[in-house]
Amino acid sequence: MGYNMNHKAVYNSIDYILWYNQITLENIAEVGGKNASLGEMMKELTPFGIKIPNGFAITSWAYEQFISFNNIRDEIDQRLQAVNYSDINSVKEASKYIRNIIINSKFPYKYKKAIISAYKFLSNDSGIEDVDVAVRSSANVEDLPLASFAGQQDTYLNIKGNANLLNAIKLCYASLYTDRAIMYRKEMGYEHVHISMSVGIQRMVRSDLACSGVMFTLDPESGFKKVVLINASYGLGENIVQGVVNPDEYYVFKSTLMKGYKPIIQKKLGSKDIKLVYDIDGERLMKGLMLKMSLSPLKIETSMSYLTLKY
Repeated sequence: MGYNMNHKAVYNSIDYILWYNQITLENIAEVGGKNASLGEMMKELTPFGIKIPNGFAITSWAYEQFISFNNIRDEIDQRLQAVNYSDINSVKEASKYIRNIIINSKFPYKYKKAIISAYKFLSNDSGIEDVDVAVRSSANVEDLPLASFAGQQDTYLNIKGNANLLNAIKLCYASLYTDRAIMYRKEMGYEHVHISMSVGIQRMVRSDLACSGVMFTLDPESGFKKVVLINASYGLGENIVQGVVNPDEYYVFKSTLMKGYKPIIQKKLGSKDIKLVYDIDGERLMKGLMLKMSLSPLKIETSMSYLTLKY
């Protein structure tokens, strides 16, 4: 099995994976909300010179094949039906049991071959043998209007090599059944049998050498739709997501951005006293790095000005 330079699968490996440049929001059922959004970003932002790290999504169909191949669906369902949801220990025991089943299961041959082949292509495309990737869960229920499932499943960073990649995929699958995820679905009245999982495999970015952040396409507090809110901090972005660090904030007014004017209407300097680096552990910023890292916010403003020129 192989891939051409347009990342097209030679034969039916497309049932198992879709490259991000093949994905749009129309594929949300196959790849989940997170992967669908990444594919849409690649399609819409690449023409403006904004680089989205290359990668691919393992489809929800592949997850279903994994479950069926190992004949564990009924065992999972029976274990969940026996849970006493008023007893947290009962939920935890079921969670541990189900996750162990998934982690100890095997991949179908064609599934495993498709993933290894795609990962090899991604490594070759990156010019790095066994390139480091992020392995991200992308469940098919992340973006329901009446419930928020986002963040309930696991993400694994700096994964390198075939064995580690395959193990991380199983860990993502198993994270569908953490005690927190099980309880949340129960409380929201969502049947466990209706949930499926896609997994995103994306090349890691050395954001520990600069900064990263989170962007909202409206003001999340007021719901005001005419601004974009950007939170930015040093290093990897997990500290922002977890609320560990006080980030810089930028409010970008969409109308002035579209008209080519300077779009930043409000900005706030955060303390950013913790930096998460490209490694297993984070580290506290040393004084010698503060001056160098202080240039990162300026780069954000420069990039935003560049976008006005592109428009």
